[in-house]
Amino acid sequence: MLVTVLAWLPACEPLTSEAHAQTKPARFEKIEWDALMPKSWDPMGDLKALDLNKLSDADPRAIEALEKIRASWANAPVVPELDGKPVRIAGYIVPLEQSKQGVKEFLLVPYFGACIHVPPPPPNQVIHVTLDKPKKHFQTMDTVWVQGTLKVQASATGMGDAGYRMQSDSVTPYKLQP
Repeated sequence: MLVTVLAWLPACEPLTSEAHAQTKPARFEKIEWDALMPKSWDPMGDLKALDLNKLSDADPRAIEALEKIRASWANAPVVPELDGKPVRIAGYIVPLEQSKQGVKEFLLVPYFGACIHVPPPPPNQVIHVTLDKPKKHFQTMDTVWVQGTLKVQASATGMGDAGYRMQSDSVTPYKLQP
């Protein structure tokens, strides 16, 4: 299982909004997930020397690699210049607080299955989003646009750690443009 997940991670492509931008208020800058990572940080650096196809889950090298990745990702650097920036970003919902009234708090992640599979994305690829009022009709792994002011603020949840927080001004379904 471990080697399978590690081999799968590089194939997970973050949701990009470049080709499918919707009309947005001018005050929110559309960003991609790569903007949340310092350009000098390589999240897959510890895996480059390994041929994952030749490792089994029980292989000590696989276990050692996972531990290195976990340590590196736990300390994933954020981009301080993003603090206080009004942004718009597309991603997938991992609900944290949900009721009959809807979702009130969730993690926004860059690819389908993040935070459900192990290991979760590094904290600099997770945004902890809160809403003033619950939003109905959103469920786990729904794809959405979220806009609000981004804060460089770590948080730990049962579903994963986040390096950023956002009090959302708007959460809307992600729709492809024809």
